[in-house]
Amino acid sequence: MNEEKPSESVETASPEENTIPNGKGPEPGDETTASAKTHSTEDTENSHRSQDTEANRADSQEFLSSMEGKKTTRFTDFEGKTSFGMSVFNLGNAIMGSGILGLAYAMANTGVILFLVLLTVVAGLSSYSIHLLLKSSGIVGIRAYEQLGYRAFGTPGKMAAGIAITLQNIGAMSSYLYIVKYEFPLVIQAFLKVDKPAGEWYMNGNYLVIIVSIAVILPLALMKQLGYLGYTSGFSLSCMVFFLIAVIYKKFAIPCPFVDFAFNGTAISTNLSAVDSGGEDNPACVPKLVNLNSQTAYTIPILAFAFVCHPEVLPIYTELRNPTKKKMQHVSNISIAVMYTMYFLAALFGYLTFYGEVEAELLHTYSRIDPYDTLILCVRVAVLTAVTLTVPIVLFPVRRAIQQMLFPNKTFFWPRHIAIALVLLSFINLLVIFAPNILGIFGIIGATSAPCLIFIFPAIFYIRIVPKEEEPMRSTPKILAACFAGIGFLFMIMSLSFIVIDWTSGGGKASSGH
Repeated sequence: MNEEKPSESVETASPEENTIPNGKGPEPGDETTASAKTHSTEDTENSHRSQDTEANRADSQEFLSSMEGKKTTRFTDFEGKTSFGMSVFNLGNAIMGSGILGLAYAMANTGVILFLVLLTVVAGLSSYSIHLLLKSSGIVGIRAYEQLGYRAFGTPGKMAAGIAITLQNIGAMSSYLYIVKYEFPLVIQAFLKVDKPAGEWYMNGNYLVIIVSIAVILPLALMKQLGYLGYTSGFSLSCMVFFLIAVIYKKFAIPCPFVDFAFNGTAISTNLSAVDSGGEDNPACVPKLVNLNSQTAYTIPILAFAFVCHPEVLPIYTELRNPTKKKMQHVSNISIAVMYTMYFLAALFGYLTFYGEVEAELLHTYSRIDPYDTLILCVRVAVLTAVTLTVPIVLFPVRRAIQQMLFPNKTFFWPRHIAIALVLLSFINLLVIFAPNILGIFGIIGATSAPCLIFIFPAIFYIRIVPKEEEPMRSTPKILAACFAGIGFLFMIMSLSFIVIDWTSGGGKASSGH
């Protein structure tokens, strides 16, 4: 393996940015301070291993052998070759998913100001959480979420992280394939100008999900490295930019209040004249700055789900060319900032188009006006393409988590690599075909695994992994991390409580069909 140039020595001299490529030990060009830092870390780890020798033996042997210059082959053991730009595309694509389609609905149930505050807070907390992950990763030289859990709490920590990643990303992939299931038939129906489908198989969303999974998702999911998907991620993000432009344009093209397509033939002229004469004064067309109702309980989980990219951070960090903590933090900050802007604009203009009539999935609201609209047809194709190309990005961390949990000491093996992808896609297809609705996926998954991955795990791993000699338990960073974990627990309890109350009281849109 080619050694990286020691040009990063200025950055690696600081404890926070100790460059350990792919978890194999420090670079030959590190300064004396970095070397002293490494020896201090080894002493701390030796103390930890003496407390729990059996639980940490396999992981510590890999770390010590790497210190001695001996290469331990693992399925993630390769030189990082992915550029900064491709890494931004991959992480941005991991963040940007079908969650953007539910943000206008979230804004309708919180109000513009409250939505903006919540979105800003969640984005800031996500960035801080990534900082905690990268700091922990740099100290112990591990770039796998599950192995950070192992180093912090042994096997229970590794299993907890692996299960949370698996549940979170299965929920994400399910929501993406829900878009295919419900939107693909509408695209074909509009393309063929069919008013009422007669049950043709090619307009059956269940069949279309299976076809897309086999023809598009599976070949991309079989790639050996995540970095290869940088080009498809860039194309996917371009499709979502097109979606955003169309949403902004439609705000100024659709009158308020709008009339459903079923009534357009007889009522459109009356409706337009009413809008022209007094539409501005219609209470249904006035945005609410703050709005609290039973559906508000879904807003925070949807936002948290929309910003979860943490399972993908460390795999992308592993494949980054000349990786440092500072460089990966820049990748994360740029990705989050761009997605934050797109999220707010899409939610704002989607809400200002339909106000209280906006549905849980924005594209369905447009189809109520004119299912044969050419621009919306193109937008549907773009969104279908984007979410389809996002599925392989989200599948990689799940497969990695399964390998870390079930085959931790195995080298890369193509049959196993392919088999895990096949099993995952098959299970997700069954979930999409038989599970209830997309909002339930957003709410439940967002309220359970998302707080763990964003708040709780990064904080408690950081507290356990960072040596007490470097940061005592009462130091400001660890106190902040403890508060961060507490916020995660409160958020989880609050969100689940609201959702349960909403379901038991028969809350309308939350439990209704799509």
